[in-house]
Amino acid sequence: MLSSTPRTTLGREKQRGSTDRDDLHEVLDSGLICHLGVLVNGHPMVVPTGYGRIGETLYLHGSTGATSLRAGDGAEVCLTVTHLDGIVLARSIFHHSVNYRSAIIYGRLRLVADPEERMEGLRALAEQLAPGQWDYVRRPSRKELAATSVLALSLAEASVKIRRGGPKDEPEDYELPVWAGVLPLVTSWGDPEPDSVLPEGIGAPVHILHRE
Repeated sequence: MLSSTPRTTLGREKQRGSTDRDDLHEVLDSGLICHLGVLVNGHPMVVPTGYGRIGETLYLHGSTGATSLRAGDGAEVCLTVTHLDGIVLARSIFHHSVNYRSAIIYGRLRLVADPEERMEGLRALAEQLAPGQWDYVRRPSRKELAATSVLALSLAEASVKIRRGGPKDEPEDYELPVWAGVLPLVTSWGDPEPDSVLPEGIGAPVHILHRE
């Protein structure tokens, strides 16, 4: 189960909350981009970035010169992942909504120093974006690793909120001659587009061609 803390306890629409840790994993594993909130020189900054999960830890990476990552090391942060699944169209503007799955994680970022954990964290990041890619391409060089920060965030303090289903209108509005329902949002991958300088005869690998 997910932990219950003052920061993860829902104030509104509590019925949409989930305490199932499997739901947290599903939201995270289905995503590609998170938003990291951190204070930089006393000012809030929200940075969109990639991530990867290993067990109960999220891994982030970036340039060693990135201001947000330097400020985040050891600091309290808030990280979010959201999936928009559809627009909920009601009979009144007030009751319009969206179907979604979202996760919020609170904690302190930890700069990863152990070489083995750094590589595992980078692997998780690559596999989150393109499963199978880590074993297909060249691994990072020493120079590239020296220019890269890897940070870890525990999933110990997290909350999940999910909305599914149709609109919830006022009883008197159900008689209005207005269409109501859900407009689903479906995201799919297009055909791979080869690099303009790719030599002839090098086709996209199976893990890219068959990406679901």
